[in-house]
Amino acid sequence: MQKEKRRTMFKARQLAIVGLLSGISIFLSLTPLGFIPILPINPTIMHVPVIIGAIIEGPMIGAFIGGIFGLSSMVRAFMTPTPTNFIFWNPIISIGVRILIGVVSGYVYRALKNRKYGVAVSAVAGTLTNTIGVLGLAYVFYLSRYAEALGISETAATTFILTVVGTNGVPEAIISALIAVPVVAAYKKLKK
Repeated sequence: MQKEKRRTMFKARQLAIVGLLSGISIFLSLTPLGFIPILPINPTIMHVPVIIGAIIEGPMIGAFIGGIFGLSSMVRAFMTPTPTNFIFWNPIISIGVRILIGVVSGYVYRALKNRKYGVAVSAVAGTLTNTIGVLGLAYVFYLSRYAEALGISETAATTFILTVVGTNGVPEAIISALIAVPVVAAYKKLKK
């Protein structure tokens, strides 16, 4: 009689990486280190562990870490109210977009794996997924409520959202690439 080998969802190494990077995401969500509070927005570097996980272990692991990031983001939105936190009460925005960070980063990296710039491009793609996803869905679902919360017109709110994509999204993308490239390089060196 042959022993049946159980198929596990994650390997031990993957579980360790999920635990470590999810722990970092949770830590960043509970401390000022993860968010840079500039009312009415919260630019973040919390997406970086999601990107790193997706690059080193693939889109599924990245999506899982992204889900934990999204869940902690949603919990934070309920625990620390600001005039615009209602946006993150929506699980499509707070969790769905964050899952997509891992998916996009992981697949972009797979497509560019053997290129020197693959990690940097994947980090930028993941960051832009977060920025455009969150702000784009905030625009689609909550433009009038967002404008009302800020006490501005919908036209001004639209301009503000587009400005945030440039003022926050671009620096976040650069920072995520600057963090992800050396971390992934160090991981690959240790793994050999």
